[in-house]
Amino acid sequence: MTTYHFSEEYDQEVTDSLKGHFSEIITGIGEDVQREGIAKTPERAAKAMQFLTSGYTTDPAKILKSAMFAEDYHDMVVVKNIELYSLCEHHMLPFFGKAHIAYIPDGHIVGLSKLPRVVDVFARRLQVQERLTHDILECINNTLRPRGVAVVIEAAHMCMMMRGVQKQNSVTTTSGFRGQFEKIETRNEFMKLISNDLS
Repeated sequence: MTTYHFSEEYDQEVTDSLKGHFSEIITGIGEDVQREGIAKTPERAAKAMQFLTSGYTTDPAKILKSAMFAEDYHDMVVVKNIELYSLCEHHMLPFFGKAHIAYIPDGHIVGLSKLPRVVDVFARRLQVQERLTHDILECINNTLRPRGVAVVIEAAHMCMMMRGVQKQNSVTTTSGFRGQFEKIETRNEFMKLISNDLS
């Protein structure tokens, strides 16, 4: 018989503490924390929460600096449709969607995979979409020092879909621009690139 084993590293002290709190929450809403289907839920939730907030322990600037390369390239670089998943700090419910990032190098380019990693670092914190957009924008701008940076995020918020106004089709868009992207023609080029599928 083949057995399946999945291993992740978690701080045991933090896990135990969170596990206790989740047990109290489950009991508080009227559930039986000893019930078979729920008995392991406090530990699972404790580990999930550590993963979903792991961005607090990672320096996104170091991620960018680890893959910066001198390059004489001064045109727009766009990485679009970057999946993101975060937790709303108001209700601790998920919001999810995609980020679009562009920058215009000024002597240095960055490994393309590092931009999605920066998104993940900031998304894996308790967030609001507005600050998430700003955090990503400023990290790239301050670390890479490009001629311009643009960030657009489109996301659906479960706090609006599952509770509250319960609007199932609403999408929130936030944006931020620095440097050359503050010029309308450069901004329009970026918006056109992320809006259209290239054939």
